[in-house]
Amino acid sequence: MGVALLLVLAAIGLATWEPLTAVRADAPPPHHYDTVIARDHFGVPHIFGATDPDVAYGIAYAHAEDDFSTLQEVVAMARGRLGALDGADGAKTDYVLHLLHARETTDRDYLKQPADVRLLLDGYASGLNAYAARHPGEVKLARLFPVNGQDIATGFVMRSPFFFGLDATLAALAGDTPLPKENAGPQPDAPDVTPVGPDGRENGSNAFVVAPKRSSDGFTRLVSNSHQPWRGAVAWYELVVHSKTGWNFAGAMLPGAPYPLLGHNETLGWTNTVNRPDLIDTYKLVLDGDGSHYRFDGQWRSLEKETVWLPVKLWGPFVLPVPKTVYRAVQGPVVEAKSGAYAIHYAGADQLRMVEQYYRLTRAKTFDDWQRAMAMQGVPATNFLYADAAGNIAYFYNASFLKRKPGYDYSKVLPGDTSADYAPGTVPWSMVPRNVNPRSGFLVNANSTPFLSAGAGSEMNAADWSPLLGIETDTTNRDNRALELMSANPAISQADLERIKFDTGVSRRGMTGKWFADLIAADPKGDKQVAAAQALLRQWDWNLDGKGPADALAALMMKTWQKWHYNRQPEADPRATLVEATAYLNRVFGRLDPPLGAMLRLRQGKVDLPLDGGPEVLRAAANWDEAPDGRLAVKHGDSFVMFVQWDKTGRVASKSIQPFGAATTRPDSPHYTDQSTLFVAHKLKPVWFYPRDLKANIERLYRP
Repeated sequence: MGVALLLVLAAIGLATWEPLTAVRADAPPPHHYDTVIARDHFGVPHIFGATDPDVAYGIAYAHAEDDFSTLQEVVAMARGRLGALDGADGAKTDYVLHLLHARETTDRDYLKQPADVRLLLDGYASGLNAYAARHPGEVKLARLFPVNGQDIATGFVMRSPFFFGLDATLAALAGDTPLPKENAGPQPDAPDVTPVGPDGRENGSNAFVVAPKRSSDGFTRLVSNSHQPWRGAVAWYELVVHSKTGWNFAGAMLPGAPYPLLGHNETLGWTNTVNRPDLIDTYKLVLDGDGSHYRFDGQWRSLEKETVWLPVKLWGPFVLPVPKTVYRAVQGPVVEAKSGAYAIHYAGADQLRMVEQYYRLTRAKTFDDWQRAMAMQGVPATNFLYADAAGNIAYFYNASFLKRKPGYDYSKVLPGDTSADYAPGTVPWSMVPRNVNPRSGFLVNANSTPFLSAGAGSEMNAADWSPLLGIETDTTNRDNRALELMSANPAISQADLERIKFDTGVSRRGMTGKWFADLIAADPKGDKQVAAAQALLRQWDWNLDGKGPADALAALMMKTWQKWHYNRQPEADPRATLVEATAYLNRVFGRLDPPLGAMLRLRQGKVDLPLDGGPEVLRAAANWDEAPDGRLAVKHGDSFVMFVQWDKTGRVASKSIQPFGAATTRPDSPHYTDQSTLFVAHKLKPVWFYPRDLKANIERLYRP
């Protein structure tokens, strides 16, 4: 009976300790928000408010209507409670929150933010609180609400460094494995990563801008083609915002953002692709005997440490408290491993300027306004490709480049006991590489080196930029293909640009050409299936349009190429790759040449549609899960796609598409999958940016 009583008490403790010990946030001050939401025929919310905070309130409420589940995970992450929702994987994220001092950064700097930014964050938090209060049955974690502006800001601080690979460095240090390669070397080849979300190191994006002099009709054009997961905390959500104070913007945001992160207003727009300069420096510390002090410039300093309790969900209501110690040194957070203790200095650490910067960008009216917002250097990394009604186009290889000293190899582990190789701070905005209004009249980026973006005769000169910046030399098939297609067209029309963006071709240049040559030349060693696969690849037309018999096999080859090439690893074994692919194709289809669309599928609820494209082509289907029937259900690739144009009078128009619909986690909604048929057919839908155009296309109008 005593043992049983102890078990009961332990069960009660495991079921109650986490919500009881969770700190309840103070809600923003009470305020009446003057907000109207107009849902168009595709369910996309157009949010109108008297003020910008009124709009932010509506953004949160509308997004919660469509995907409250994901928004709760983002809030739990900002509170260090994700482990209570997602178990051990969530607890790892909670640990990183503490390690990076994300919450401490927000607590220190939040009141230093401009008043209009804090009011915007309060409005967004209030919208989430209103939805939670009206739908208590959907709340997944006790005492998660109310939330406040600090919670929203912390989400930005937490996620920003993971867009340039900090997670890979942390994992390598903790596991005593080699650090990720910070550069592809002097020969460009081996593209970038987006280390956020599942399989983040294989993500990417495409972007195109065309100046009036290169377009067939004198229009300025912008194409946003981000490649993100189709579900979860970094999946795009489309929206349009309007306030009576002049905030008008159409685009997309990630869960937890109080405004669009890319898209366009009346006069300008931009899109982003992930870049990966070397923005992380790693220092090996020299510790004393008990590990409580580290040596720095001949003196022993106390190693900052704090014990945190990570919640780890077991099953049902039971959550296990797990203690973990986080450390910091002068260079930054410290990771302990068997081989020693390592401090990490990374771009954009311990600041939340990105919260204001994104807002100012959406509010900019001219190229000068926009550049002033960019000069805040709050967004620590990501390419920006820009276009405007005045005909300007530009590519900024944006990054908060670390200050570094000549004579040290910052791509390797550095001595951590000296200040000789360490300098805090960020280089000036003037040192950030950029290509503005090139002679070619176009710019592209598909996650490759910034020195290949505008075509021959219009590229930036690599010699003009310091090697200490750690600028990537990588190239991608997508970038090679985009440059080939854009360079060959002297007068690019809207139809041309759509064909280029949805292109399924593979360039014979660069590493893709070598990879397929190696596959065909590999010794089959008597394996008839390998020999048959090689014969099939010899007939391939270098296009994943789904029309050729070799397309399914070639797509699998591109997936393997993408994996080793993106991670800057040695080439995979060609024969072993063919053996694995032929085994899969025979097991699932009983043949090596099934139609590509029979293998690659868009699946959501009852919708099951064939896809073309594949890994590392402009029509991207980059990652997938093998379904129980053996088909490959794509989960990442082309996500939010937007085409924007300014005509000769400066009037803007745009079209967009997403893989599923506006309500991605609401199976009962008509907008759960209503864009899927258009998406697989390479078709777009209207955005209805101007209220007068929206008026005839409203499905529902209401006050939240």
